[in-house]
Amino acid sequence: QVQLVESGGRSVQAGGSLRLSCTASGLIFGFYALGWFRQAPGKEREFVAASTWSGASHNYADSVKGRFTISRDNAKNTIYLQMNNLKPGDTAVYLCAGRAGTVETYAAAYQFWGQGTQVTVSS
Repeated sequence: QVQLVESGGRSVQAGGSLRLSCTASGLIFGFYALGWFRQAPGKEREFVAASTWSGASHNYADSVKGRFTISRDNAKNTIYLQMNNLKPGDTAVYLCAGRAGTVETYAAAYQFWGQGTQVTVSS
């Protein structure tokens, strides 16, 4: 059974930083592309960032480029999302997702999902 468990979300002031973590079990971690999506109330799930299985290539949404960094540690079965210069518009539930194969930027391409962790950015 595949499980993705996110952690690290909390409330923070605008301009602050957070690091989210997602630990996977039940899959061969190194064979999966892993990504982060976010969903704000009343909005569709939105792509944030993703990493290839090797960690050599990353994709980012334009809205987070230069502020967010995705990384992964295959030895720990964990991916991270370092979020800097947070803005109120970043407020959402952040979800970790995995798929076998290459990175994709649309949610339907991902087979596995975590439950999410809440990030709230106040002005």
